[in-house]
Amino acid sequence: MKKGLVIVESPTKVRTLKRYLGKDFDIKASVGHVKDLPKKRLGVNVEDNFTPEYEVIRGKGKIIKELKSAASKVDRIYLAPDPDREGEAIAWHIAEELEPKRGKVKQLHRVMFHELTEQAIRKAIESPGKLDRKKYESQQARRILDRLVGYKISPLLWSKVKRGLSAGRVQSVTVRIICDREREIQAFVPEEYWTVCARLEGPNPPPFLAKVIALKGKKLSIPDGEKANEIARDLESSYFKVKEVDTKERKKYPSPPFITSTMQQEAARNLRFSAKKTMMLAQKLYEGVDLGDEGPVGLITYMRTDSTRVAREAVNDARDLINEKFGRDFVPQRAPVYKRGKITQDAHEAIRPTSVARTPKNVAPYLDKAALALYKLIWKRFIASQMSPAILDQTRVDIEAGMYLLRVVGTVVRFPGFTILYSETKEESQEKGLNNSYRDRPDLPALTKHDSLKLLGIESKQHFTQAPPRYSEASLIKTLEEKGIGRPSTYANIISTIQGKEYVNLEKRFFYPSALGFIVTDLLVAHFPEILDSKFTAAMEKDLDGVEDGSISWIQVLKKFNGPFSKSLHLAQEEMESIKTNGVSTDIKCDKCGAPMVIKYGRSGEFLACSGYPECKNTKDFKRDEKGNIHIRDREIQTEKICERCGRPMVIKRGRFGEFLACSGYPECRNTQPISTGISCPEPGCDGELFQRRSRSGKTFFGCSRYPECKYATWDRPVAKECPLCGSQILVEKVTKSNAKILKCPVRGCTYKIDQEGE
Repeated sequence: MKKGLVIVESPTKVRTLKRYLGKDFDIKASVGHVKDLPKKRLGVNVEDNFTPEYEVIRGKGKIIKELKSAASKVDRIYLAPDPDREGEAIAWHIAEELEPKRGKVKQLHRVMFHELTEQAIRKAIESPGKLDRKKYESQQARRILDRLVGYKISPLLWSKVKRGLSAGRVQSVTVRIICDREREIQAFVPEEYWTVCARLEGPNPPPFLAKVIALKGKKLSIPDGEKANEIARDLESSYFKVKEVDTKERKKYPSPPFITSTMQQEAARNLRFSAKKTMMLAQKLYEGVDLGDEGPVGLITYMRTDSTRVAREAVNDARDLINEKFGRDFVPQRAPVYKRGKITQDAHEAIRPTSVARTPKNVAPYLDKAALALYKLIWKRFIASQMSPAILDQTRVDIEAGMYLLRVVGTVVRFPGFTILYSETKEESQEKGLNNSYRDRPDLPALTKHDSLKLLGIESKQHFTQAPPRYSEASLIKTLEEKGIGRPSTYANIISTIQGKEYVNLEKRFFYPSALGFIVTDLLVAHFPEILDSKFTAAMEKDLDGVEDGSISWIQVLKKFNGPFSKSLHLAQEEMESIKTNGVSTDIKCDKCGAPMVIKYGRSGEFLACSGYPECKNTKDFKRDEKGNIHIRDREIQTEKICERCGRPMVIKRGRFGEFLACSGYPECRNTQPISTGISCPEPGCDGELFQRRSRSGKTFFGCSRYPECKYATWDRPVAKECPLCGSQILVEKVTKSNAKILKCPVRGCTYKIDQEGE
């Protein structure tokens, strides 16, 4: 008889655990949650202390049956879903399903695998814990809160704006943050200013630039070119002399090892990975990678953590490796200890390699390009966090020129420390207060007080103050973390959701709110100001943490929220403006009756409609520029293509399913065609082109223009690139579950693919 049954979340973990636990244990996977609130109704009895009505998730009945069968053959059951709140909920629901209605009660144990190594796995099995009711109730309260907001507000948006929209306790606040920043940018008025620098040469090379900073001892601002020219004329007749030389030693310390949020931020900056892709790759590295003869091995510790704590054994291993590879000088006398945030959940370690001996070079043959890039980032960050600081000599030189004071600052690296291995991105250096990274400093010659300097030239430059930048994934995650909104483990899902609902668009790595995002945000701010307030959301997160530490009950948290929320909801149902009926006002006049045009939303997106409807049924398509201004767009775009039925020109029109070709002779001629992709059909012997089409269910596919003679079709968007392996004339674009784009050969049996995002 086996010693017990171990139940994990992921099937990938099963392979890794079997390697270490062998035949002594039966190992099964729940494949995520087995129970949840119902999909099509609220599923929460608000009147009965918010009692949740959980039900088995569709398709999970078979898995539960398998778990029950396996549980009937053992006395001990080890519940080992991920070591976080969600994992605790999964463990709790599995326990409820496995508890026999009659007969012998099984021994249920909770085990936490913070890393999937032999030592950690055996230690967890040998000293199991119990299910944590407080952690489970914290997750349950969070789930119910999200359900109340989503299921109560979303139908309101369907009736007032359009179907398919959603609201969320965290997602709606995130959209507001992006909208607020866009409004700051739109309202920003640039201000002109100038800088004046002197190119100087001292007793020793090289020449250098010094910037004018003061006049008669007072800080100097240069508002225009006239003032800059005046300063330049004064300097041309001035004598330049070194007034002061101040050299200070400065230490640049490494950043702590990654936590979930900082890993997502650095992967976005450094590798251009989305938060979703980063978490998907990290999950893979944690659950286990097949290392050939070594078998499946978990390469990193658990990736959902906000603690920078590191196990003493891992610190010692890192110090030994640093000493061996870089020398004793790179090992600090005392191992660094990093500060923990106020809301840190310290159950987990920081994200680190499970063994520093598994260098990126050693594991490279077993990882794809993207997974290796993330592992390399984690490995280097952890090793660097245990290294000595860089030692810099920072020199500030003040220079007199008549009534003016000029200054130049330069930095010399005396000892590279951790920077020999790991370079922070410029943004992270700035976040740590290192606004002038030593890499940006000029090389300065040796200068001493009273040195005379020769003027080589004057450089005057015009500048304009810059609007605050739009949020990137990295800066948005950092802002959410700083404001205490959501949790690092949820950021990837939040960002994915707000894009999927078309509230924001990610363009050239920055978030732009859509018109829909602005409209929904304004409606929710007007009627649910607390829910859309970042401070309120952060306070709610603290209450949920309080449930976990036992300082407040989960029912108390829900009652505190639901009272005011119910009142706001009732008022909103009566008072919220109907965009669906009335539209959003604009300054554009109807060209048929002169009434104002309003923006409305239909199945194919937003459009302009006459406010005089139903008397005037005039509508227009439009587009927005970068500042959100509306420009009417012609519904018909002329083309050179001729209608084969009547000989008149074809035009491009926009319909419910996007753009299509139509005869300009409509309604006399109703000929329509899909728009060609311009890519030749790859079927041998076919001279057709691939056209974008719609299936009966409304799904886009790409088929040959010679149909039905040629029946070539693909669901994936074709790209005119040749496959280097098999010679196929096209590749197809696929979007993975992690929202990453790859190009893949469509020929069956050909394995060629490129991860575009990883390049």
